[in-house]
Amino acid sequence: MEKVYTAQAHVKGGRNGQVTSQDNALTLELSTPKAMGGMGKEGATNPEQLFAAGYAACFEGALGVAARQAKVTLKDVTIESFVHFGKAEDGGFGIAADLHVNIPGVEQQQAQELVEAAHQICPYSRATRGNIEVNLFATNNEAQPAA
Repeated sequence: MEKVYTAQAHVKGGRNGQVTSQDNALTLELSTPKAMGGMGKEGATNPEQLFAAGYAACFEGALGVAARQAKVTLKDVTIESFVHFGKAEDGGFGIAADLHVNIPGVEQQQAQELVEAAHQICPYSRATRGNIEVNLFATNNEAQPAA
């Protein structure tokens, strides 16, 4: 692979420490969630949340590429990303991901096709393919006005 960009993060203290990006744009406290036996410190994040955020952001970028290739204009796309941590069949631990992608203004079939095309393009999808379970859900609901 020809490298175009490299992100670098420094972690001290593992799941109960701190993460800082090389450029200091990101400095976050880490805490193991209570559901995993940790303290679940308020205001702290964890690797699963960071993975969910990164995957969703990357996937929306890939969706934009897929839409341009299909000559479709996207508006108000939202992605809800769920990253699940659990026990694997071999006794170790693993993760799985669900991506709920809402693409207003297109037919349901086209929304599904765009999501599937984005899944082929997205670097996170390419990295996880064959390694973790990834479930894709496409919808075309119009955004509801705030109450």
